Amino acid sequence: MSQMMKACLVDESNNLYWGEVEKPACGSDELLVRVHATAVNRADLQQKEGTYPVPPGASPILGLEMAGTIEEKGELVTDWNIGDRVMALLSGGGYAQYVVIKADTAIRVPEELHLEQAASIPEVYLTSYLNMIQLGGLSSGERVLIHAAASGVGTASIQLAKTVGAQVYATAGSNEKIEAVKELGADLAIAYKEQSFRDIVLKETGGHGVELVLDPIGAAYWQDNMEVLALDGRMVLYGTMGGSKIDQVDLMPAMLKRIHLIASTLRGLPHERKVALKNEFEERVMPKFRSGEMIPVIDSVYEPFEVNEAHARMKSNQNIGKLVVRVPSPK
Repeated sequence: MSQMMKACLVDESNNLYWGEVEKPACGSDELLVRVHATAVNRADLQQKEGTYPVPPGASPILGLEMAGTIEEKGELVTDWNIGDRVMALLSGGGYAQYVVIKADTAIRVPEELHLEQAASIPEVYLTSYLNMIQLGGLSSGERVLIHAAASGVGTASIQLAKTVGAQVYATAGSNEKIEAVKELGADLAIAYKEQSFRDIVLKETGGHGVELVLDPIGAAYWQDNMEVLALDGRMVLYGTMGGSKIDQVDLMPAMLKRIHLIASTLRGLPHERKVALKNEFEERVMPKFRSGEMIPVIDSVYEPFEVNEAHARMKSNQNIGKLVVRVPSPK
């Protein structure tokens, strides 16, 4: 007879509620984790509304990251113990009391962090590391333009960019967000609703432009992004919040500048790529959390019954950093 657990489900009105589902079973190379906290990502909102299909084989339950404690381990797992604190990137299933993960995807939570902090790390910091370091190739002395810089990925990207010695230009939508990204280390913060980021970046760089653009906006920023990129510049496109279709695109600016356009999604990466990414991140970045050089940026922590409020805050673009949701304790 299968055991049951509580998980966050979606009703006919797209509201979230905690209902009963079957508890996952732990395979031989897997860990069963009691989830203490998860965090909200924009993909959760899209999946809830039916605009983000669940990848084949992934849990239909929302939640792309979590932190918790190991409750059970498969017989082939030798490097983890029951009770160890772990966090992980997920392809789904984080909004639940239990989740099963492959043992090689788990990241040990340092004693310096509590589990709410840990739950806010995997999705945004691994996205940032993939896009900015692995794909974008950002290096010391280069300039990077980070759009939506007060978001979870944005705040992670500012911190990562500073650790490699890059100069950070950031766009944000309110005075409060502008101040927040400056405190995180942005060298220049641009209020995009009041100012043209294109004009300001070109003026600040003497017309040179930036070597890298991190863009979750898409169509609405295409033209200005092309203009602010330097010769041989790179743009990593990882979202289409400003639309995915562009009318009458002139490709010549990209040709003449030899621009590298890189499109990126993390959720659909093959397992082996995710493990390799996690391993590199764990080696190069996790020590910075232990030393205090980097600190997860958390906007708010919500109780389980407040999960709809957490989604509403993200939908209205109010958050600075991550929105963390505690998961109900099993009785």
